[in-house]
Amino acid sequence: METGFKTIDYIVFAVYALVIIGVGLWVSRTKDGKEKTAEDYFLASKSLPWWAIGASLIAANISAEQFIGMSGSGFAIGLAIASYEWMAALTLIIVGKYFLPVFINQKIYTIPEFVEKRYSTNLKTILAIFWILLYVFVNLTSILYLGALALETIMGIPLIYGVIGLALFAATYSLYGGLSAVAWTDVIQVVLLVFGGFITTYFALNFLGAENGVLGGFKHLMDVAPGHFEMILDKSNPQYVNLPGIGVLIGGLWVANLYYWGFNQYIIQRTLAAKSLRESQRGIVFAGFLKLLIPFIVVIPGIAAYVMTNTPDVMARLGEAGLVNLPTADTPDKAYPWLLQLLPVGIRGLAFAALTAAIVSSLASMLNSTSTIFTMDIYKPYINPTASNKITVRVGRLSAAAALVIAALIAPQLINLGQAFQYIQEYTGVVSPGILAVFLMGLFWKKTTNKAAILGVISSIPVALFFKIGPKGWAAGSSFEGVFPNLPFLDQMGLTFIITSIIIIAISYFQHKGTDDKKAIEITKATFKTGQIFNVSAYAIILILVALYAIFW
Repeated sequence: METGFKTIDYIVFAVYALVIIGVGLWVSRTKDGKEKTAEDYFLASKSLPWWAIGASLIAANISAEQFIGMSGSGFAIGLAIASYEWMAALTLIIVGKYFLPVFINQKIYTIPEFVEKRYSTNLKTILAIFWILLYVFVNLTSILYLGALALETIMGIPLIYGVIGLALFAATYSLYGGLSAVAWTDVIQVVLLVFGGFITTYFALNFLGAENGVLGGFKHLMDVAPGHFEMILDKSNPQYVNLPGIGVLIGGLWVANLYYWGFNQYIIQRTLAAKSLRESQRGIVFAGFLKLLIPFIVVIPGIAAYVMTNTPDVMARLGEAGLVNLPTADTPDKAYPWLLQLLPVGIRGLAFAALTAAIVSSLASMLNSTSTIFTMDIYKPYINPTASNKITVRVGRLSAAAALVIAALIAPQLINLGQAFQYIQEYTGVVSPGILAVFLMGLFWKKTTNKAAILGVISSIPVALFFKIGPKGWAAGSSFEGVFPNLPFLDQMGLTFIITSIIIIAISYFQHKGTDDKKAIEITKATFKTGQIFNVSAYAIILILVALYAIFW
């Protein structure tokens, strides 16, 4: 078996790169005599159809975090990590039915802008700064790092050069074109990443199954590593601290998913760019169906790599095939890039293009959202309220470039990350419970006040840090030692959300003595009425989820 990249692989990858850049620049062009407006740049002229929205949601979401990080967690933990994907499909239904109608009716550009309409400019600014810091210092940096790690593992490109190359690739079309370039190239990218992911899964299982083929390979996985197919972990499992049993279904994972899919500019911006509410809702259920597929193209390969590297006869075959630098328990994030060596020449270039598509599309999406928040929520209100469309778009491009440079400088420092997917979830979890509490209270409880929301979101951080650092960080003999021993971070998020909600309720009631806030959102049953396509699709997703959890319980 040839394990290195050949000329045809490089040609396939080069064609992919040229197509993405070409399409991105072509859809970004402006008509003669027409100046690109803020709506054109940040919301794709509000013209996206449902299939583009659904594809772009998944392309933005599926990145190195999933292909590299979640595959690494599949190697270390097993299929239980798929709850992030499968529960997200259910979350998307909730977002489409209960959140999107309010956001689209408010005609907003950004999630912080909604905060201003419901609460105040002060809280909007606080959250805008939160998101900018989170996107730049956690999300962008981790995407760049994991993508560069893949390049290093597969092609031997030094980490720093991989970071620079990916950054330049994403910048080439996204900085100029804005959301239009990002969304329309995402349609191509999502087809490629799903197809490429299935190819990798197929060849990994086929290698394991030998003469018994793919189905034999899958059976071999379940026979050799039955513990890796447990969706609900018990306390005896060493990975319980990452995925705390039934708490995954009824606890903190809901905080992570509702925050990410419902109140995250990076994701929700695509739905705000829809032609209409119905189009947006159809796009979101399309994304829900795609989410059901993701574990089969990112988690199963990680489990396959685990079985390969822990089965003597398969190890011998790997040696004969020349597959080296095997992933280990200390380097789980090398699982997916390593597996690409199994692919035939030519197909390897296609699968690598799919992995790069996932990385670059997420980078481009994150850059666009970061620049949207900075431009619309920081620059225009505080620096230049009278900025023209031309200046606004220029600032959007410059702020995206600045965010990319900062992230590229920090990314190589993340080399000792371990399970990157877990890292991202855990540190996002410090701020997400408070933000989720503020939004849910603002949407559905009319008595919520601005003061309560501000104090709630600020207090949520020390509460989260208390749960996170308290059990491990206090000196021996402290009265806090052992209060929350080994409390899983998902449980920490759930408790932080509950405590923050109680704080908001208490302050709101003390302020208004039970009366409605003057900026409360008016909603009726008609607000949440959905079309037949959405309803049938939602029921189908729920039935599929029930079946999946019944099979892999």
